[in-house]
Amino acid sequence: MGAEAHQESLRTEGLSKLHPGVTALDNVNFSLRRGEIMALLGENGAGKSTLIKALTGVYHADRGTIWLEGQAISPKNTAHAQQLGIGTVYQEVNLLPNMSVADNLFIGREPRRFGLLRRKEMEARATALMASYGFSLDVREPLNRFSVAMQQIVAICRAIDLSAKVLILDEPTASLDTQEVEMLFTLMRQLRDNGVSLIFVTHFLDQVYAVSDRITVLRNGSFVGCRETRELPQIELVKMMLGRELDHNALQRAGRTLLSDKPVAAFEGYGKKGTIAPFDLQVRPGEIVGLAGLLGSGRTETAEVIFGIKTADSGKAWIKGKPQTLRSPHQASCLGIGFCPEDRKTDGIIAAASVRENIVLALQAQRGWLRPIPRREQNEIAERFIRQLGIRTPSAEQPIEFLSGGNQQKVLLSRWLLTKPQFLILDEPTRGIDVG
Repeated sequence: MGAEAHQESLRTEGLSKLHPGVTALDNVNFSLRRGEIMALLGENGAGKSTLIKALTGVYHADRGTIWLEGQAISPKNTAHAQQLGIGTVYQEVNLLPNMSVADNLFIGREPRRFGLLRRKEMEARATALMASYGFSLDVREPLNRFSVAMQQIVAICRAIDLSAKVLILDEPTASLDTQEVEMLFTLMRQLRDNGVSLIFVTHFLDQVYAVSDRITVLRNGSFVGCRETRELPQIELVKMMLGRELDHNALQRAGRTLLSDKPVAAFEGYGKKGTIAPFDLQVRPGEIVGLAGLLGSGRTETAEVIFGIKTADSGKAWIKGKPQTLRSPHQASCLGIGFCPEDRKTDGIIAAASVRENIVLALQAQRGWLRPIPRREQNEIAERFIRQLGIRTPSAEQPIEFLSGGNQQKVLLSRWLLTKPQFLILDEPTRGIDVG
């Protein structure tokens, strides 16, 4: 850290936020020094997202005070927070993918003369801004031509050019490969050395130890502690997050249980032109098959073709020994295939619906909407999965949008476990899931 490392940049005193039936933040005292990278950790539902939203004006705290460089502030919304000097870059980049890099860097503050856009000037400034952090790219190209990592770097550079004193990075590495993570870390260290304060939210503990200066832990909406990263053993960090010792017996690797040599699903030359090249795959009962590859290699596309989201135009498929043509997710579901997508918020959950409604959705679709599952049975199902999977929610009627990402993922998994699938596809299932 630089010379100003121990000067306070951001502080909260007694910050509290109540949601219906839940105390999301309970008297949280948080402190961030100027020119440091602070890792913000905790289990799903610990209060990390609520704290971020309170700092950026998405939520208004019910009690407590936020101080930024010695001044009490009360961000009204994200735009106001940016004006005050608090910027945020989320896991899903909140920019305009079809517009150019330069447009995204200066949107809303483009250089103009007599009302006319001075595009060459804007592009020159954009090129210089990116180059100042070591990145050489054609700023005239649409943002979506670049990797997710570069899109996040563009979002960070935009926030810094807006004079961000504090930069919050909310799970920025969730979709990045190893090289892209290191590229992002290099930029984070450069910003820290320039006096910017960074809050780094992640579930990857190895990354915490690679890049952070200090670690703050929240649990159940409360502040647990803040420690220097180099002085905090990982096993002690995990204990702070969970509030208990790890059960090492539970961590022992289970032996492989192969129930049959006959595949429950088999694909031969299966693929879709322009989406995924023909592939061969067999999955046997009781078997876990890993599908690995870098970003853009076709992992998600393979899953979508198998589940019928995209219809294959080559090859053959057998499900439980019978030839099938998978034309829709409904058909795949009725054949005993389940699918938890990578982007649960867009493709998985129904945000405004309750936990109960989200859990029973796939089973109800299989039965048909003219044969509704009785409400009493729905309640029993929901309560059973809440108990078995440890879903943190005040009730089964809580809208799922108010649950943490990890608990939303548990609800999505419950939905498919309820259908008793023969073959379950999990696309990045640990994305946003805590160490517990």
